[in-house]
Amino acid sequence: MSKVCVFDHPLIQHKLSILRDKNTSVKEFRELISEIAMLMCYEATRDLPLEEITIETPVAPAVCRRISGKKLAVVPILRAGLGMVDGMVSMMPNVKVGHIGLFRDPATLEPVKYYFKMPPDIEERDVIVVDPMLATGGSASAAVTFLKEVGVRHIKLMSIIGAPEGVRRMQEDHPDVDIFVAALDDHLNDHGYIVPGLGDAGDRIFGTK
Repeated sequence: MSKVCVFDHPLIQHKLSILRDKNTSVKEFRELISEIAMLMCYEATRDLPLEEITIETPVAPAVCRRISGKKLAVVPILRAGLGMVDGMVSMMPNVKVGHIGLFRDPATLEPVKYYFKMPPDIEERDVIVVDPMLATGGSASAAVTFLKEVGVRHIKLMSIIGAPEGVRRMQEDHPDVDIFVAALDDHLNDHGYIVPGLGDAGDRIFGTK
């Protein structure tokens, strides 16, 4: 069974309280999404392997550690996931970025892939899928399935707010994918919104309705 990590860091929780506020402007909301993603990235990559190297400082040789040849990719689920990318890239400037676009078929209610663009060596990379809201889990589960179909073996999911229903769906469909959230909220309402949540993340990032 995958693990679920809920970040309780004071900086993340402080920023999340502003993010939830319905009076927060589009500009500030967009900045907060990016900042929270950056802070979460710091924790979600804690298990990256390190290797020792020797460098020359201005004073003397020093044995230091650096990430050991790990290839990473960040894959946002369009469109709201785009809001998390800049914060993560600022932490990992050499990371590659793929994109997955999904929509829900009105007849079957199942996610349908309309866009899928990945780095050519995606199957060799550890992938972090990002989407601000893990609600029903349908889109996240489908995105992970599509990545596995092209050979990706190591995947994490990072969302800012999750619902218990979405976490259960992910753990049932993909028990090998660890889940990272800044908050695990109470439930979904009849319209599929997370309660208390923050509304529609995509609309609040891009200023749409």
